[in-house]
Amino acid sequence: MSGAGRRHPGRASGAHAAEMRAALLRLRRITGVPVAFGGLLTGPAELCIAELSGASTRALEGLLVSSGIGLGGKSIALRRPCAVTEYLSSRHISHEYDAAVTAEGLRSVIAVPVIVRRRVRGVLYAALRTPQSLGDRAAGAVLDAAREVEQSLAVRDEVRRLLEVAREPGAGAGAWEEVREAHGELRALAPRIVDPELRAELLAVCGRLAGTCRDGEPAGYDVVLTPRETDVLVCVASGATNAAAGEKLGLRPETVKGYLRSAMRKLGSHTRLEAVVAARRAGLLP
Repeated sequence: MSGAGRRHPGRASGAHAAEMRAALLRLRRITGVPVAFGGLLTGPAELCIAELSGASTRALEGLLVSSGIGLGGKSIALRRPCAVTEYLSSRHISHEYDAAVTAEGLRSVIAVPVIVRRRVRGVLYAALRTPQSLGDRAAGAVLDAAREVEQSLAVRDEVRRLLEVAREPGAGAGAWEEVREAHGELRALAPRIVDPELRAELLAVCGRLAGTCRDGEPAGYDVVLTPRETDVLVCVASGATNAAAGEKLGLRPETVKGYLRSAMRKLGSHTRLEAVVAARRAGLLP
C-alpha cells in the first residue's frame, strides 16, 4: 500500500533538528517514557521520522508516514492526538508500519500533530514497550512538546516573512509598521529559542531591520543598548505600559522601569516618546 515501509534517502533531520531533539529529550525526562520520536512533513501529506530519543534500533529512522496511514498518519489526517495501547493488534489504525514498530518493540503509542497556523507540519510520538495506557500526565507532556516545536516553526516562518517584507522596494508606512510589530514579537521570543543558530539568525534579522531607515540606508549613530534595554524600548514603542512590558518579557514592572531609565539616559531623552524616536534615529529600532 501507499507509504508502506518507504524511507527518506539519508537522515532528514534538517534545520529544525535542535528544537525537535530538545523537545523529545524534555518529554522523556518529564514523563519517563522510554522512547520518543518525531519529524516534520516533507510534502503536503507525508511525514519523515527524523529524530529518535531512546530508540534501541534504527528501524524507525527515515520512515515516511503518509496521511491516513498508521497511527501518525491518522493523527495527520484527523489533525488531533491519536493513541493505541496495543499497536500491533489495534483495529483503529492501518498496519503498514508494523515491521518497524515490531523491530523497536513498541506497544503503547501516542501521536500528536504539530500544527502551525491551522496546517499540520509534523508529528511527535511517545511510546512504551508494554501494553498500558500512557496516562494523562504523559499525554499532556507530549502536547506541550508539540507546542514547543510549533513555536519554533512559527518563529522561523516569521523570520522569513520579515525578510520578505524588508526586501520589498518602496514599502509604505503600513508595511513598515508591520515590520515594527513583528520585530517586537521576535525580540520577545528570542530568549526562548533553543537552537543557538536560529536565535543568532533571529537577532541578526532584528538588527538588520532596526539598523535600516525607511529608504534602506543604514543609520549612522553610535549608541549601544543592552539586549534588555532594547527589548523594553520595543515594548514601549508598541504603546505597552511598564506592567504590560514586564508581563511580555517576564520582568517585574520596577525592573522594566530601571531598563527604560537607563536607555533614556544613554539616548539623551527625557520622555518615553523621545527615547523611542531617538532609538529609531540611532538605528536601534525599526
